[in-house]
Amino acid sequence: MADDMQDVRRVFSTFTNPAHTQSTVILGAGIIGCATAYYLSHSGNTKPDTIHLVEASPELFASASGKAGGFLASDWFGPATASLGALSFRLHKELAEEYDGKERWGYSRSTGTSLTEGRPRGGKTGYDWLRDGGSRADAAGAHEFQGDQVGPAWLTRRKGDEVDVIGEDESVAQVDPLRLSQFLLRESLMKGVRLHHPARAVKVSRDESGELSAIRLQHATGADLKIPCTRLLIASGAWTPTVFGTLFPSSALEIPISQLAGHSLVVKSPRWAKEHEASGCHAVFTTMSTGFSPEIFSRIGEEIYVAGLNDPSIPLPETATDAKMDQASIDELKAIAQKLLGRDGTDVSDLEVLREGLCFRPVTGKGVPILARIPDGELGGGMETRMEPEGGVFVAAGHGPWGISHSLGTGKVMAEMLEGVGLSAEVAALGL
Repeated sequence: MADDMQDVRRVFSTFTNPAHTQSTVILGAGIIGCATAYYLSHSGNTKPDTIHLVEASPELFASASGKAGGFLASDWFGPATASLGALSFRLHKELAEEYDGKERWGYSRSTGTSLTEGRPRGGKTGYDWLRDGGSRADAAGAHEFQGDQVGPAWLTRRKGDEVDVIGEDESVAQVDPLRLSQFLLRESLMKGVRLHHPARAVKVSRDESGELSAIRLQHATGADLKIPCTRLLIASGAWTPTVFGTLFPSSALEIPISQLAGHSLVVKSPRWAKEHEASGCHAVFTTMSTGFSPEIFSRIGEEIYVAGLNDPSIPLPETATDAKMDQASIDELKAIAQKLLGRDGTDVSDLEVLREGLCFRPVTGKGVPILARIPDGELGGGMETRMEPEGGVFVAAGHGPWGISHSLGTGKVMAEMLEGVGLSAEVAALGL
């Protein structure tokens, strides 16, 4: 309690000190919010102790930021996100080289592989694959297939299956998203960024000139805290429309982001042990005869991640920790693990299930994220904000299956957008 009061006094001192005329609030401490805080606090243009990260979930990284697969690609994207994807892939590599990412968050080169079960390839392409059960390998249709390959040793293969390499280690990589998110948060806090957790943003305030100046938070303890806010970034994933609607109830703008629930497993196999990791990870994108297209990723740390069972009908819970897994979906993933990872494809007894998961990806109808400033006229109620780099309301969400891959590029670009400097990637097509 004493620490809480000290935090309140520290924040109140910042709010009332006229020397601090700019303050940034980032709503959502997932990988997008933490990546933005990281680059903003390291830019040299923003005082780190004027950056506030706010997270409503009782558990940090309880949804996609901690439970996604962690597959990275450099050029598997359409024109709208090609520049962002290339930037982000480069930043992932540079960050890993600087901070020993292999050891700290499992960064590794990888090989992308397509497995087609007993029938020719060809299925849903573009964005449809995600909602309609298609394979991500089909979405990467621009890549040339390189002939029949054996595939990773941990993958069970049957007569009639086609296994092709669709991405080499220079264009695909792998991370553990939970450990990467934790690293970004830790580095941001060490710089001076302030974390409010668990706390929910409930109201924005204006100063005498009518401009955005503060935001009120409700802490899980029931305490209210008013913190300065001239720049606001909503990076709350699938919860972004709800957060925006709460803070700007007079606005007619509807943020076009919805949720796509996805179940997952993390398993341990004797065919993917520490001695195998030196040769690099593998990402296997399958097209099954049943129409279900699992994705399987081997990761540093003797883990294999199994997912691909998506359901847009599962409602978004109030917070990520309120998510309720569907046992039938988990059982289906276990059957897939038995079929594709078990000994000879028939025996799952040598597989150990480490974790079962359910997360909610934020998706848009266009299949690309939103990285943009919201015009003052769309905020409703006559709300105004300062011009960049002093103010503004921004959104960074809707990354679908590419949130981890695009995370660092998004954080870099959003930090630049908030500070009103030139952008490192072309994101003009990612506006509202």
